[in-house]
Amino acid sequence: MENTRKIFAGLRPSVGLDMRNTWTSGRSFLVGLIGLLCLAFGSVELAAQTSAWKQSRADAVAAYRAGDYAAAEQHLLKAIEHAEKFGTRDPRLAATLNDLALTNFRQGKYAEAEPLHRRALEIRERIHGPDHPDVAASLNDLAFLYAAQGRYTEAEPLHARALEIRKKSFGAGHPEVAKSLNNIGSLYLELERYAQAELLYQQALGIVGKTLGEQHPYMVASLNNLAALYDEQGRFPEAAPLYHQALGIAEKTLGGEHPQVAASLNNLALHYDAQGKLDEAEPLYRKALGIASKTLGAEHPDVAASHEHLGVLYTVQGKYKQAESHLQQALQIRRNRLGAAHPLVAQSLENYAALLSKTGREVEAKRAQILAASIRAQNARDNQLKPEERRRPQKRAVHVLKTTG
Repeated sequence: MENTRKIFAGLRPSVGLDMRNTWTSGRSFLVGLIGLLCLAFGSVELAAQTSAWKQSRADAVAAYRAGDYAAAEQHLLKAIEHAEKFGTRDPRLAATLNDLALTNFRQGKYAEAEPLHRRALEIRERIHGPDHPDVAASLNDLAFLYAAQGRYTEAEPLHARALEIRKKSFGAGHPEVAKSLNNIGSLYLELERYAQAELLYQQALGIVGKTLGEQHPYMVASLNNLAALYDEQGRFPEAAPLYHQALGIAEKTLGGEHPQVAASLNNLALHYDAQGKLDEAEPLYRKALGIASKTLGAEHPDVAASHEHLGVLYTVQGKYKQAESHLQQALQIRRNRLGAAHPLVAQSLENYAALLSKTGREVEAKRAQILAASIRAQNARDNQLKPEERRRPQKRAVHVLKTTG
């Protein structure tokens, strides 16, 4: 979730009231006393409201990190109720709206996320003006939403505007600018504009290395993204050292058991998988699954992705019993955490249907295929997806590693 600065209005009762003439009028004294009491009551009420907002938002963050997005959504709805009372120009309201939008995004509720992102952006522009870093964060998140819907022509100018704001606010060589370069590069990767994506990824790498050091955790995302670009083009010899470098930095700076280490292992496994080197990919997938399960919890959606990768690999290898166990776990986690109508549930159903077909269970396979198709059709209607987006598979952790906000 976006790490938005918590800016408080600093409201407090007025002090130093002029009491020199209060003796001349009992009514004036009474009015002054009532005013003081109202101010004091308002201060207490504001403090209680602030405390309730903080608690609801903290509960939402905990649920989000655990992958329980439905629970996070409920906590954020409560937080918004409290934040609305701060006023329509309060940064806390914008931050909470943005958090709810990101949570809806993770659940595949794109149509619900868009108006929340737009409202957060509007509030931030009203408070800070059009060229503030918080505005850039909102533009960035809205652009990701549009890209997920295949609305690339709408996403690109938002990313470009966010980049210009960050350059103006921080300078062209700042890590925040590197984030935007990475984000635009990932958009170009989706559009298969490989030369432009490569240039932006390399610029981002240069900035991070120069400002934060070659061993900084931010390097992991940039290296993984550039390696993923090379994989997409079949430039496997160029990708391999970048994946290994990213993994080494993650392990050194974050420790051997960290979600980003799991993501890097997963990316390296996918790299071998794409080349048909399944025996090299399998132990990496298994290690990634173990780390993700331990650090995120066995029911986290990212753990489901690891199960899915192993299930598909075992299907290809003809290890059907092992494949079925992993594919069923992936499907169950996604249904529980993301909801039965999420696009990733459709993906799990399709992979499970392929296994069922290979093991001669055609009736069950057909049923799973029909259900997957209905989920994708419903999502296309709800989110106005373009045809090419309706069957987009989950890609490598390049998207997990993209830094937002």
